[in-house]
Amino acid sequence: MRMRWWLYAKAGALTIIREPSKAETRSSDVLALEALGWALADEQRAERLLSLTGLTPDQLRNSLTDRSVQAAVLEFLANHEPDLVRAAEALDTTPETLVAAARELSA
Repeated sequence: MRMRWWLYAKAGALTIIREPSKAETRSSDVLALEALGWALADEQRAERLLSLTGLTPDQLRNSLTDRSVQAAVLEFLANHEPDLVRAAEALDTTPETLVAAARELSA
């Protein structure tokens, strides 16, 4: 069987199909929980999170599956761009994805 290379030459560049990245496949609630873990890893950031959201450690522990709490965590990051960017890098996603997840959870 002969290779018909000219068929490909006419097409130009070929599109390579890739698997979706990890960031594209995670749900908003999973992103929120990962972001919470990232935020709590730093003591000062954790204190700021609790202070600005008005949550207590007990409320946070008991409400991990509550969409409004998850949204509050992501909104906390969205309201402080340096943390938003660092969290996105640490979670292998984009700041835009985290902000979109916050919107979805608060809807």
